[in-house]
Amino acid sequence: MIKTIIRLKNDMVMVFDAEGEQIPEYQGQYEEVKMSILKDAPPNAIFIHWFGSRVEPETVCRGGW
Repeated sequence: MIKTIIRLKNDMVMVFDAEGEQIPEYQGQYEEVKMSILKDAPPNAIFIHWFGSRVEPETVCRGGW
């Protein structure tokens, strides 16, 4: 089950389950995976932007992701 979704500055997306394992079928370019992630992610999923050279990622709301 999806737990954490990270969108990077190059619009690549990484997705992890509760154990920290990557979920390859949800990973890729943002526009290609966005709808399936939003459809399948549970309400408690954590959406993150990690843009630029920020040391810390920014947690965002599902709608703003």
